[in-house]
Amino acid sequence: MNYKRILLKLSGEALMGEKGHGIDPLVVISIADQVKAIQKLGVEVGLVIGGGNIFRGVAGATKGMDRVTADHMGMLATMINALALQDALEQKGVPTRVMSGIDVPKVAESYIRRRAMRHMEKGRVVIFGAGTGNPYFSTDTAAALRANEIAAEVVMKATNVDGIYTADPKQDPTATKFDRISFQEVMERNLKVMDAAAIALCRDNRLPILVFDMMKPGNLLAAVNGQVVGTIVN
Repeated sequence: MNYKRILLKLSGEALMGEKGHGIDPLVVISIADQVKAIQKLGVEVGLVIGGGNIFRGVAGATKGMDRVTADHMGMLATMINALALQDALEQKGVPTRVMSGIDVPKVAESYIRRRAMRHMEKGRVVIFGAGTGNPYFSTDTAAALRANEIAAEVVMKATNVDGIYTADPKQDPTATKFDRISFQEVMERNLKVMDAAAIALCRDNRLPILVFDMMKPGNLLAAVNGQVVGTIVN
């Protein structure tokens, strides 16, 4: 295997499938199947999930809502998604822990770095909810932060396209795909792989980012096995 410990970043929108909002149980089951396949091989998995299928703090703030309040609502939305994914994984026999950046002791453990790493060493999938626990920071930044804290070897960002392109391939048929690209070029081209804070955090700590299409069955397994999937940023 190419990777032994990974941080998988999922968007909240990925969970809604074709529904347009909320959570599509079939999508959650598909994600759980793919995570189970790599966990069975001994890959240690941390997972950060967004909440955009339920509520986006930035969107709320643009409509006049207080930004801090909106971001806290977004954090709670990520916890709903984290619990849904935990349930799907545990129904498939995968031991899982949800760790939250904000204190919600009735439903999840509070995030403690050493405890998270211990869970992963014991073969448990750790789902990091509530982002960083702070307003003004996206779940992309949370993924970069948690990945560095737990000494992950890569951030795997699951998207609905098969890598990074010079432009949006759905809008520009002439867009070409990168197999590999530097952090500097991502920032200079403003390619929107992740937000600037996340890119800078990974760049400064030499943590590669793999952008790939997880909706294609088998891609996650192929990626952890070192096959060429998506685009690597390093």
